[in-house]
Amino acid sequence: MKTLQHYIDGRWVSPIEPGSVFPVINPADETQVAEIRMGSAADVELAVAAAHRAFASFASTPLDERLEMLRRLKAIFVRRIDEMADAITTEMGAPHDMSRDAQAASGPDHIEATLVAALQLDWETRIGTSNVVREPVGVCGLVTPWNWPINQIMAKVAPAIAAGCTVVLKPSEQAPLSAQLVAEFIDEAKLPPGVFNMVHGTGPAVGHAMSAHPLIEMMSFTGSTRAGIDVAKTAADTVKRVAQELGGKSPNLIFADADLERALGNSIRRCFYNTGQSCNAPTRMLVERSVYEQAVQIVRRLAEATVVGDPRLPGKHIGPLSSRIQFERVQAYMQIGIDEGARLVTGGPGRAQGFERGYYVRPTVFADVHNQMRIAREEIFGPVLAMIPFDSLEEAIEIGNDTPYGLAAYLHTSDMSKAHAVARRLRAGSVHINGAGQGYAEPFGGFKQSGNGRECGAYGLLEFLELKSINGYYAA
Repeated sequence: MKTLQHYIDGRWVSPIEPGSVFPVINPADETQVAEIRMGSAADVELAVAAAHRAFASFASTPLDERLEMLRRLKAIFVRRIDEMADAITTEMGAPHDMSRDAQAASGPDHIEATLVAALQLDWETRIGTSNVVREPVGVCGLVTPWNWPINQIMAKVAPAIAAGCTVVLKPSEQAPLSAQLVAEFIDEAKLPPGVFNMVHGTGPAVGHAMSAHPLIEMMSFTGSTRAGIDVAKTAADTVKRVAQELGGKSPNLIFADADLERALGNSIRRCFYNTGQSCNAPTRMLVERSVYEQAVQIVRRLAEATVVGDPRLPGKHIGPLSSRIQFERVQAYMQIGIDEGARLVTGGPGRAQGFERGYYVRPTVFADVHNQMRIAREEIFGPVLAMIPFDSLEEAIEIGNDTPYGLAAYLHTSDMSKAHAVARRLRAGSVHINGAGQGYAEPFGGFKQSGNGRECGAYGLLEFLELKSINGYYAA
């Protein structure tokens, strides 16, 4: 069993102060696979000091040298991709194929998107006699979640390095194995000491200390809306930049003119993907009433055909939830849906059939939900779908937008002119028409309480850059 250490100033170090020990649990069988010696504000102080010392030199490093560091990092990522996939499967239960082809693969893909964006960006722009230049923000604090651990780490680390920032990362204590590998990769890529630092710990201890630290000039946070609010409040005292990617309760509008089998098949796959543990999952399915009962029966069949299986095995099944806490949370929401009077179409409380250990749940569908029910308004973060009927296009848009969140939205129709009009009226950072996906160059982020700022490609790179106007730079 491995004891995980911090990575500070180019070295592996133990916590300064004796702290609690956090067990890392494999959600597939509930065995302990590692432990973390949790960090404190003292470790954050050490990491920030290292990042601060490294910043001036790294910020002045030529862009082509910084990008070459990222190319070395990408090559290591690709070579060790199977290690990364195994770590993700072990720590949070993503199935083997999905862990390798989506979860782990997001690391080198984010690096490549950042390289392309950095080469295409206008780093200096002449306006009259002034030169407007882009410069790194400074020392950045990065806080990342457990559900897409490498996707979120590299969506922040890659553009920060390209921009010339130095960073302190606090990965989720529930999914630290993949973060530990990132630090190994960065060490192997020989980034200068202090450019990348990592401190393990809880949000209240380590995350709070980062948000409050006067030498951290930006916080980039991905996680729950509740925790994001705490980060913003704490960061306000030092007027630092805050970028947030928070929760979601994404609507999925199914119009009667859609190809129902195709639309519902795509919708169920997306809702249950990653065992429902994605902030942009389409968990509210709004169906036009004329095809509503037909849709309920199709969804029942598709949900019951969804295989729950051991994440260590290859295949297209879904795995367990990430932790006991998450398992109990999802179980509670299933009971809430029943208590609220929603029709339980399939699934419900209890372990998935065939499993006595591990955090496996039943893919669950509720019908006859109205938009004021808790299962329609609150982020459950599990394979739980709420189906809501609507009578008109205007009602569908109204229900879709009636949420505190605005991360993603989905719609299915055979009428593209209608699709375009509806997409523009849905209040979400990403809208997906007829199952269309999203790449690493398009902006990812939300409206309303789903956060602010954007990640991915050029949009993610700009978050880590300041603008400076040098007036009189050019002769009149």
